[in-house]
Amino acid sequence: MDVASRSPVIPSVFLGRPTNVLPFASNLRFSSKQFNSVSILSSRRRGLVVVRATSSSSSSSQDSSHNNIAPLQLHSPIGQFLSQILTNHPHLLPAAVDQQLHQLQSDHDADQQNQDPPSTTATDLVLYRRIAEVKANERRKALEEILYTLVVQKFMDANISLIPSITPDPSGRVDSWPNEYGKLEQLHSTEAYEMIQNHLALILGNRAGDLTSVAQISKLRVGQVYAASVMYGYFLKRVDQRFQLEKSIKILPNSAEESSVHQTIINDARPHSEVDTSQVKSHPEVSTWLGGDVSPGGFGSGIKPTRLRNYVMSFDGDTLQRYATIRSKEAVSIIEKHTEALFGRPEMVITPEGAIDRSKDENIKISFGGLKRLVLEAVTFGCFLWDVESYVESRYQFVFN
Repeated sequence: MDVASRSPVIPSVFLGRPTNVLPFASNLRFSSKQFNSVSILSSRRRGLVVVRATSSSSSSSQDSSHNNIAPLQLHSPIGQFLSQILTNHPHLLPAAVDQQLHQLQSDHDADQQNQDPPSTTATDLVLYRRIAEVKANERRKALEEILYTLVVQKFMDANISLIPSITPDPSGRVDSWPNEYGKLEQLHSTEAYEMIQNHLALILGNRAGDLTSVAQISKLRVGQVYAASVMYGYFLKRVDQRFQLEKSIKILPNSAEESSVHQTIINDARPHSEVDTSQVKSHPEVSTWLGGDVSPGGFGSGIKPTRLRNYVMSFDGDTLQRYATIRSKEAVSIIEKHTEALFGRPEMVITPEGAIDRSKDENIKISFGGLKRLVLEAVTFGCFLWDVESYVESRYQFVFN
């Protein structure tokens, strides 16, 4: 994989631009029906653990349990193999992942060594380059599914079930899942969870204290909020990691600087002050709701100054832009595909004026408690995605910065 040729990726939904580039696909499941048995071989001489899967063309009776792990189906042989490991032998997943990454690195190095083929005809050269491109795409696909499997494992380790594909029950409600607020809260630092509470306040507005009420909301907009919340979680974990490091070595901004920022926030939040609404609307989640199903009157009213927020506000523009950028195309693809698996593919038409025609958009019935659960999961998914991307990068270089 040529890292030098890659560029940082900023998904359009994060910047508040039209999100028609997020293709939602329906009825996807996380399964491994091509593998129905796993054999574990150990080599004491080399200290290695080799994990192998036995393929089968027949469907296993355990497939239904595989489908309950996560909403996204993995298609590559490596992805289906790892899903089988995750289902039946989760404690072996780290060893299996490291083995696959080692193989991917070996394949990549071999392709780099053979990058300049011997003298040949133009036709053979085109064929050679096409084969190399196909192999690179296969590695990229396998890498995406390795990342996704590791994210799912982190939810399993926390004993949290991922929300399945959004499907209405007989009453028309879609939020039949458990709330698990406490479990999700414990996965974040105190400072990060304060930021998450502000994030929830932006989305729920004045309904944050009324989680039992049910509303009909655009399925497309809920999907956009979910995807944006994943990216917010990715950004949040990235800045919180830096914050916690500087906090531990005592090089955070001094109290006078923090007090100045704190007072500025308080002044801007006073009821009768002139608020710069452009800053509020620039928040990706708010931009998806304005003019929509939930009254925007409550937006921004629950935002509280926090230590981590003050810290982020001290960043210069370039630093903030870099931290708000998804580092790899693989991570962006995971966000899109996971969102597709949850919300399906809406029928959208781009008008000649460039706007999105939502006339065929579907409305769903969901409580504000269910919406809170969706957002908390999405933010946590983004945090986990940052963690596993960093872990995989330490073994197989693929990110830009």
